[in-house]
Amino acid sequence: MDIGTRIDTFLEAPVFAVVGASRDRSKYGNKVLRCYLQNNRSAHPINPRGGDIEGLPAYPSLQAVPDPVESVSIITPPHVTETIVEDAHQAGVQNLWMQPGAESPAAIQRAEELGLNFIADGSCLLVVLGFKGP
Repeated sequence: MDIGTRIDTFLEAPVFAVVGASRDRSKYGNKVLRCYLQNNRSAHPINPRGGDIEGLPAYPSLQAVPDPVESVSIITPPHVTETIVEDAHQAGVQNLWMQPGAESPAAIQRAEELGLNFIADGSCLLVVLGFKGP
């Protein structure tokens, strides 16, 4: 599957999650969440500290999200991404977008082994969907 098809498949999901969502508006974990919201997409922030992020309840893990999530943006350090791939698979997630800097060879290999649709080529959701704002 080429990268355009992978991205289109990822974006067809009705519900998204952002692993690594942040309350700090200068961080990419916050910008990606806001980008989904700006594009009228349903998105759940995932942050182990919980609380609210951009007015939404933050869940401590993908398994804690009450809605089925098909597509997950990952904005975490590469060694954390490797565990997120496993968590996502266990939660029934089919599509992963490892944002630039989150990917690792081990995470990519595991996503391939699990048969997941994934983006890990340096493509950025903020560019694809067109993030507006500081």
